[in-house]
Amino acid sequence: MNPVSELAFFTQLVKVGSLAATARELNLTPPAVSKRLAQLEQRLGVRLLNRTTRSISLTAEGETYLVNAQRILEEIEEMERQVSSSRAEPKGLLRVNAPLGFGRTHVGPAVSSFARRYPEVEVQLQLTDRPINLPDDAIDVAIRFGELPDSRLIARKIAANRRRLCASPAYLEAFGCPQTPKDLTQHNCIVLRQNDAAFGNWRLSRGKQSESVKVRGTLSTNDGEVALNWALDGQGILMRAEWNLAGHLRAGRLVEVLGDYQTPPADIYAVYLERLNLSAKVACFVEHLRDFFRRNADGPGDMAGWQ
Repeated sequence: MNPVSELAFFTQLVKVGSLAATARELNLTPPAVSKRLAQLEQRLGVRLLNRTTRSISLTAEGETYLVNAQRILEEIEEMERQVSSSRAEPKGLLRVNAPLGFGRTHVGPAVSSFARRYPEVEVQLQLTDRPINLPDDAIDVAIRFGELPDSRLIARKIAANRRRLCASPAYLEAFGCPQTPKDLTQHNCIVLRQNDAAFGNWRLSRGKQSESVKVRGTLSTNDGEVALNWALDGQGILMRAEWNLAGHLRAGRLVEVLGDYQTPPADIYAVYLERLNLSAKVACFVEHLRDFFRRNADGPGDMAGWQ
């Protein structure tokens, strides 16, 4: 008997509750079931069940074996479904949520490309200024940045991403370039209020040293696109994810400052509920996003951090 068959046999035996009932379920004789159980226990070297003519009960070792057998069988079933779904043709309604600015610039074009490739899928793209709560909203896939606190969600990394500090050449020429994080307190900083982060607190680190700087400025907003346009207009220093800055940094419209300091991570994830993990349309869309951002999007030039 192979190991998977042994696991399935034992879980079925415990489920139906007797040797005779198991024999009927498996179309075997009761002595054959009893012999099969005895061979399993002999191989393991422990007794798994206490049994009488009418009932069975788990030993301590049997409880351990049962719990792990159920888990392993569920994982095998999920793996087989995932492989099967990868061959299925995606179709039906796919509801996607993304942040406003990133959604307009990057997710929208990716959805257009996806629609050409999978015409049987109807995509509804919803852009919001703050993350939605997946268990409570009718969304299949959400695009999020940074760490994800909800363990009920499946998160697939789409692209490496980090926040950068930058300003326009005109602003730096007029007010100078900060050399240390503390210098930021002497500058006009554009504060972006997003995701309930501490208002105006920027955390920077280098090596083992980390510090939080309370920045201030004359302009603040909850819209990343507005904040970016202010920085381009020379209004101050901005902290923004590099996927939103890449084109402007390459063109010289913005210049990075304090580039040798690290800021909190902002890696890009596709997030979905575990119950949707086996959906062909979700699986194909997530893979399409990864491929699209790698090949077509106007993202950061250094792709070394991609997985």
